[in-house]
Amino acid sequence: MFQRKLTGYRAALGILVAVGAIALGGAASAKDLTMGTTSPTSSHFTISVAMSKAIETGMEDTNVSVIETGASVDNVLRLARDEIDLGLATTDILISARNGTGKFEGNAIPDTVALYPYSASILLIAVTEESGVTTLEELDGRKFNPGIRGSAAETLTTNVLSMFDINADLVHGAVGDAVEGIKNRQLVGYSKYGAADSVDATLQELMTSTAMRLIGFSEEQEKAATEDMEGVGFTTLPAGLIPGSEEMRVPKLNVFFLTRIGVMDEQNAYDIARSIHQNMNLLAEAWPQLADYDIAADAVATMEAGVTYHPGAERYWREAAGS
Repeated sequence: MFQRKLTGYRAALGILVAVGAIALGGAASAKDLTMGTTSPTSSHFTISVAMSKAIETGMEDTNVSVIETGASVDNVLRLARDEIDLGLATTDILISARNGTGKFEGNAIPDTVALYPYSASILLIAVTEESGVTTLEELDGRKFNPGIRGSAAETLTTNVLSMFDINADLVHGAVGDAVEGIKNRQLVGYSKYGAADSVDATLQELMTSTAMRLIGFSEEQEKAATEDMEGVGFTTLPAGLIPGSEEMRVPKLNVFFLTRIGVMDEQNAYDIARSIHQNMNLLAEAWPQLADYDIAADAVATMEAGVTYHPGAERYWREAAGS
């Protein structure tokens, strides 16, 4: 990771190498980055692997290790412990971490900052048709997986259920556990973020053997969620997203890769942003919906909306967008 302290002989050797490199006008050393992602069954893991290749392509002598994590909250906690260099998270988790609210109540991590945006994600709450559940209220008393432990999906889902006194029997676990539980009729459903306006790979797999239904938010639930949770917006899912589904309102959040100012210096943040931008073709190969995505414009737009970026990344995105 960046800024790891060497001791003894290794520290002395590191200084000698750095001095030599500076004298030659080159980089001090190769960079090893650890990227925190999510469950390997998620489409966000797939795009994260593509991002690691983009960064390695754009930054000479850089190696990016992609690791499985519990997603947003877990990634921010790992950043706080200096276990990773960058990790994905949604807007609401970034804001909560910086302000010390929600999952970070009393434990703010104020130097948490964005490196780049890459997606808008929608929260899909899916239940089996066999369960008879058609509204959030009908989850009361039913065994339900609220999302990967430590994820933004888990945080938002549990907050909304609590807000409306919906006492679902929450069964926490990994995505694989949720899928297995649904197939075995031990759970009525689960909650998970997926790429906007598309069905996540996990739900696609489930639907090959189990008839599933999507659950939307009522107007009252949407209003309460947006007022209570900073960074949470809503979008309308079109009818027919899965067989038989109706038009409905669901939470929508921007997804970013984050770091901490205490973990990454300005030049490395700049170079990561540049590498992602200049190698968007690698991202589009993994996610074709990114082929026409103007990431520089989106980065500046989220800055203007109040998202705090690493100074190095902000400098790159404003240059790239011509602002």
